[in-house]
Amino acid sequence: MAHSLPRPGLALEVTGALDATGVSHPVTAVLLNLRALDTLLEVAVMLGAVMLIWSLGPALRPYAPAIALPGLPALSRLLHPLFLLVPVYLLWRGSHAPGGAFPAGAVMGAGGVLLLLANGVTWIHRPAKQPLLRLLLCAGLALFLAVGLGGLLLTGTFLALPIQLATALIVAVEIATALSIALMLMAFYLYGEPGQ
Repeated sequence: MAHSLPRPGLALEVTGALDATGVSHPVTAVLLNLRALDTLLEVAVMLGAVMLIWSLGPALRPYAPAIALPGLPALSRLLHPLFLLVPVYLLWRGSHAPGGAFPAGAVMGAGGVLLLLANGVTWIHRPAKQPLLRLLLCAGLALFLAVGLGGLLLTGTFLALPIQLATALIVAVEIATALSIALMLMAFYLYGEPGQ
């Protein structure tokens, strides 16, 4: 009779620390509390990639698909509510089940790319809107860093969250990060700096 070996992993340790994380799902606890530095660096790498792409020159203006496919604007208007509702659901679900900022940002980003294809996001090319775009692109990383530094001041450890504030801070970071990720994905699609 073969003896089964214990499964490798940190499931027991994560489950044991779950009550101190501010969320009830282990994946969210790992991504935004126990291993928050990894997630912070992932967002920083994505923002760095946007800066690299913007250094290539002006953005491509994707007007041709809307002209070649006249049904595309109607399709984007039809699907637009889903590209807003699904990310809200994923953000809400992330506190107690798989979900959170990255999948929510990916869905919003896909909706944004569809709007770009349908020529429905003309503001992104206006030079006057560039400061707002830059602010929103950096919002997730900036809030993440602010929470990390706040944790350093309150607990003595970077990115450590006091349990009484953990839930609210994680939700705020997830919302800001999801919006930033969506805009980063749209920026990747443009393949250059808009408004130039």
